[in-house]
Amino acid sequence: LEKDSLIKETSWGLMMMMMMMMMMAVVLVTDAAVGKSGGHSKHRKPVDGGAALETVPLQIDPDALVPPRNLRPLQNASISPWTYNISRDDSLVPPMLSEARCLLRGCLDSDGKEDLSLESRPIMHQVLLLRRVKAGLESRLIAVGCTCVRPTVQQQD
Repeated sequence: LEKDSLIKETSWGLMMMMMMMMMMAVVLVTDAAVGKSGGHSKHRKPVDGGAALETVPLQIDPDALVPPRNLRPLQNASISPWTYNISRDDSLVPPMLSEARCLLRGCLDSDGKEDLSLESRPIMHQVLLLRRVKAGLESRLIAVGCTCVRPTVQQQD
């Protein structure tokens, strides 16, 4: 139960950090496009094509973001169960990443026994991470869960 709570808190924190990083990336790209050296302005500046671009400070109220309640742990209810490996890298934002690892090669049948005629496969998702050292964004493909699929059969000629 304590592990599930940690996973929920980590997932919520990761979601918040990812939203903040995406918004920071938009601000950085916007600032670079208009040639700003720093700071935020509420002034409209013309950009290529004559359109006006307005930059405003970003303020996020954490109280306005309510985490979902009463969710059962999906990784334990799936026919392709998984667990999370949590890694920490203080040079990244967010510093903690949860990555799913499939627990079975096959999938669970209706009796809860492993069926090897099906395969458990990770569900991959691309995330953007902010690396403090290089001061840049990096992309990483991480497993966020597992799903059950039919095996790929290749015809031999």
